[in-house]
Amino acid sequence: MKKLFLFCALGLVHAHAQPVVPAETGSIENPAPKLVVVISIDQFRYDYLQRFRPYFTKGGFDRFLSEGASYENCRYLHSVTKTGPAHASILSGVHANVHGITGNDWLDRSDWHQINCVEDPDSPLVGAALRTKHAPGGALLELRTGRSPRNFLAYTVGDQIKAKFGESSHVISISNKDRAAILLGGKHANAAYWNENASFVTSQYYMKALPSWAVAFNTENRIDAYFGKTWDHLLPAEEYIKTQGPDDAPGESNLFGLGKVFPRQLTGGKTYLNPDYYNAFDISPFSTNVMESFIEEAIRSEHLGHHATLDMLCIGFSQIDFVGHAYGPDSHEMMDSVLRLDRSIAQLFAQIDKDVGLKNCIFVLTADHGASPMPERVTDPVAKVTAGRLDNVMIDRTVKVALVKAFGEPPINDFWCKRDNFGYTLHPSALKAKGVAQAAAEEVVKQALLTVPQIYTAYTSAELSQNPVGNSILAKSQRSFYMGRSSDVVFVIKPYVIDKTPFGTNHGTPWEYDVHVPMLWYGAGIKAGVHSEPVAVEDIVPTLDALLGLTRPDKAEGRQLF
Repeated sequence: MKKLFLFCALGLVHAHAQPVVPAETGSIENPAPKLVVVISIDQFRYDYLQRFRPYFTKGGFDRFLSEGASYENCRYLHSVTKTGPAHASILSGVHANVHGITGNDWLDRSDWHQINCVEDPDSPLVGAALRTKHAPGGALLELRTGRSPRNFLAYTVGDQIKAKFGESSHVISISNKDRAAILLGGKHANAAYWNENASFVTSQYYMKALPSWAVAFNTENRIDAYFGKTWDHLLPAEEYIKTQGPDDAPGESNLFGLGKVFPRQLTGGKTYLNPDYYNAFDISPFSTNVMESFIEEAIRSEHLGHHATLDMLCIGFSQIDFVGHAYGPDSHEMMDSVLRLDRSIAQLFAQIDKDVGLKNCIFVLTADHGASPMPERVTDPVAKVTAGRLDNVMIDRTVKVALVKAFGEPPINDFWCKRDNFGYTLHPSALKAKGVAQAAAEEVVKQALLTVPQIYTAYTSAELSQNPVGNSILAKSQRSFYMGRSSDVVFVIKPYVIDKTPFGTNHGTPWEYDVHVPMLWYGAGIKAGVHSEPVAVEDIVPTLDALLGLTRPDKAEGRQLF
């Protein structure tokens, strides 16, 4: 049934597709690619490539920058720069107004609880039990609900590959995070794997049991083996001070027993394996080391690049996001993590060269979003005027007071609205009981939000449901809006205001530090060069389609580069 659905569904995609000139089938000098590798780095600002380049090795980021195509002015054209929406966009070429992934989670209006963007109770996790056996007394660590791309309403390049070549092509997606792996892989990947505490897992959407190679990898307990290890500077501390300033800086967190300065020990603050240890491990660059090893094993065991037709490997490196939230973009921890990721990418290049041959591959690297500097570290006089941490309590009070003033108290055991990310959703039963029109209530909420000093602007659902034109803040907000999943009234916070307190930083806005990301290409058919023209992440899909000889999917935006 799954195969039947695959070819019927994707047949519809191709029937309505926009044709492009297909790539050459290959020649002796330039053989057709055997493997396409798409790398997304979570919370990786473009300026990291410039700031840390003197410390890169030759085989990692510098291989892209010196031998590949680098687009210096690549940006997202949507407003909600979160992990879920971006990973849904990278390989579909559309935004949340089409693919429906409006955030990492959203409010389920049927029972008013938050639903994860890849949540699927009908697709239980596979392999999760392996990660519980080391818990003290045999107690189970928290298990997540099932996961799948059921909420994802678009198709990806991987889906196009499966539609064209069928079972002879393998599409594998791997990340530290479930949503990155699942949304990059698309609806019809052979597998998506992600990290759950001590193990790499998948879900029954893809398979009933982990393959033997993944079971063997998990059995080696590589994640648990880092318990008690020390994370210290990779290079002399003086280099970090010169580039990033002092190690202990305002706004940095002190979580999971890691402390605020180097060196730090990974124990979770206890003498035995515990949930906080796994959180500390996620923040540490050791998580990248383990995942890179898992990727290598997947390449070998799944014979990627050695099938009769094109294979695809999607990779989501998430550790930069964890460390960024905790310590910010200007920290020693960030610099050290980027340098270690550079070494891991170099190792991955070397392994793929050995197993497949780089001449047989196409690589593209980007990020899902950037991040704001810590408000405590903003030095620009203009930016410091608004820099700060969002006061959600005050905003909630402002909105609710305005609604009560306009329409009276809500019915007993009811409420006017609920905040969901950067927005408010009105409660239909309260509106009905008080005889209030939805549009009237939305306008009251909007006007109340506009009185808050930390808020830049706000929009109602009527404004957001229009087709986006151009790249204004309104247009970017419209690209992030999907009726029924997005809030009824959405607001945009001012630059350098972050919704994280009392320490750390965040992302999720249309401002430059969140939308400016790398776009790097390397491999077969890619001419080396630095490009300064403005491009968008949505340009990846039509460019890959042309390079790989695929048909452009319906509704995909962007333009073909090169």
